Amino acid sequence: MATILLSAAGAAIGGSVGGSVLGLSMAAVGRFAGGVIGRSIDQRLLGSGSDVVESGRANRLRLTGSGEGDAIAQVYGRMRVAGQVIWATEFREDVTVSGGGGKGGPSRPKTRQYSYSISLALALCEGEITHVGRVWADGNEIARASLSMRVYTGTADQLPDPKIEAVEGAGTVPAYRGTAYVVIEDLELGEFGNRVPQFTFEVMRPSQPGQDGAALDPVHAVRAVAMLPGSGEYTLATTPVTMNFGPGSTGLANVNTPSGHADFATALESLRGELPQCGATSLVVSWFGDDLRAGQCRLRPKVEQAQYDASNMPWQVAGLTRHTAQLVPHDDDGAPVYGGTPADAAVIESILALQQSGQDVMFYPFILMDQLAGNQLADPYSDADSQPPLPWRGHITLSEAPGRDGSPDGTAAAEAEIAAFFGTASASDFAVQPITQTPSNAPSNGALDLLSYGGPVKLSPVIYSGPDEWSYRRFILHNAALCAAVGGVESFCIGSEMRGLTQLRGPGDSFPTVNALIELAAEVRSLLGPDVKIGYAADWSEYFGYQPQDGSGDRFFHLDQLWADANIDFVGIDNYMPLSDWRDGQDHLDADWGDIHDLGYLQSNIEGGEGYDWYYHSPEARAAQIRTPITDEEHGEPWI
Repeated sequence: MATILLSAAGAAIGGSVGGSVLGLSMAAVGRFAGGVIGRSIDQRLLGSGSDVVESGRANRLRLTGSGEGDAIAQVYGRMRVAGQVIWATEFREDVTVSGGGGKGGPSRPKTRQYSYSISLALALCEGEITHVGRVWADGNEIARASLSMRVYTGTADQLPDPKIEAVEGAGTVPAYRGTAYVVIEDLELGEFGNRVPQFTFEVMRPSQPGQDGAALDPVHAVRAVAMLPGSGEYTLATTPVTMNFGPGSTGLANVNTPSGHADFATALESLRGELPQCGATSLVVSWFGDDLRAGQCRLRPKVEQAQYDASNMPWQVAGLTRHTAQLVPHDDDGAPVYGGTPADAAVIESILALQQSGQDVMFYPFILMDQLAGNQLADPYSDADSQPPLPWRGHITLSEAPGRDGSPDGTAAAEAEIAAFFGTASASDFAVQPITQTPSNAPSNGALDLLSYGGPVKLSPVIYSGPDEWSYRRFILHNAALCAAVGGVESFCIGSEMRGLTQLRGPGDSFPTVNALIELAAEVRSLLGPDVKIGYAADWSEYFGYQPQDGSGDRFFHLDQLWADANIDFVGIDNYMPLSDWRDGQDHLDADWGDIHDLGYLQSNIEGGEGYDWYYHSPEARAAQIRTPITDEEHGEPWI
């Protein structure tokens, strides 16, 4: 330190001069003088117990506000708008003191750290909004949870904000009715350079009931949605899942937005805000099929990688762990083609979160086929030496598809192949540990506290003790057992779009798959009880019946027995009807409407047009717009 150096220098100077003053040697005087000068420099450079170093103090704080006569924004649909400051408190200055003292040792400077905060209200727009989504500060998206923010949607009966009333006095504060605004309490300004940042907000304001077109506005019209994707090991978890990548290396598997919350919780918050009339969600959960031949096809839960697992939610599905499960296929770059099957614990969390949000849950078990190109699996539809890559589950069929030489369709061999696909697992093979939620402990960010595990779900509540098979029945019943663990769901789908299987025939023109689905519905009912609605989602091409193209002229309404079963509560149809038959140019049959966007034209095709009044009997007829009328002719049904 300077004191030591300058004392030594003083001694050297004094020693070179020699002599004494009043009995003191010049060396001692030099040391004394050097020490005084050194301490002075120390205090200036480093401070001392009596000096104070100030950090972060602002001499002036400015706030941009609204001006009298400024226009209030009008918003239609979804827009990003800048807020106008309509109220603010004085800046609050907080001082944190540290350091000082130095008794028994070298003195340390005392430091005063200054920080500033403010509470403010920002007007967004005129009229009533439904939701404030993302928030940006100085152009950077920030987590809404990092702000103590309240949203006033601009209703005609909204009340004054309690923070503003606490500052200004009760009865003296306007409620700003008819104006949407937000109040941010105790905003820390340090990260914004001790100033209020420029805020912008994602605002949703659909047309209101009674306005033109309100009945067609998707915000008010949508009553149900499907929650996608149906794959991804932790996509359905509401708990942020921490992956352990080795000593000292971790990462979050399901937090991918600035919200800081799990992706599912963030999506659910957006659903509630953007589609307030939506009251039902189809929850899609996928397992993987590996062959188009029913007798060889196995359905398994799979993972994306087997090296690393989560510390707070180890992957587990149907008794498999990350190290015992198979991998989903990977592309040439080593990336997984699909996300893995959602962990059982994640599925449980998602069901509970949806139910907490007032959503009726339809559980939708889903089959993804994972064969890649060059799979060397015999194709039941052709003589190719490989099955098509990533085929549709509706193409699962027999070892040889109907209509091909050697097909077992219509024989006992077909029954045997279908029986191998469905397997023999039963409801009694599944032990279910009920999960009880603690609503009072459920954090607002969507993470769930569950009594059975003393916190977020970590393990599967379902134990299987049946035959060693990866069959369709095990797939469906395992997921039904998960639903049973949380007390049930609103509805449960026992399958979808299994067109290639439901049309297969056994001896005597029987339909073994339809019979197997009826038996499976009874097993699901025994797990879920009488209040859960059970159904099957048919592809449109199987819903209207089966007409084998074998020259027989036969017509079978093969699903009628399933629809009529006592355990089936709803008829599901996956159908995508055309809303127009518009063509380029003016030389086509719908040109008189003038524009494909004509509202009356689109409405006329809901209960009318193709598939209602007429149909195209061939691709050539479609190209030439040769429309064949759909007629009944006293039940002769010639249109078939």
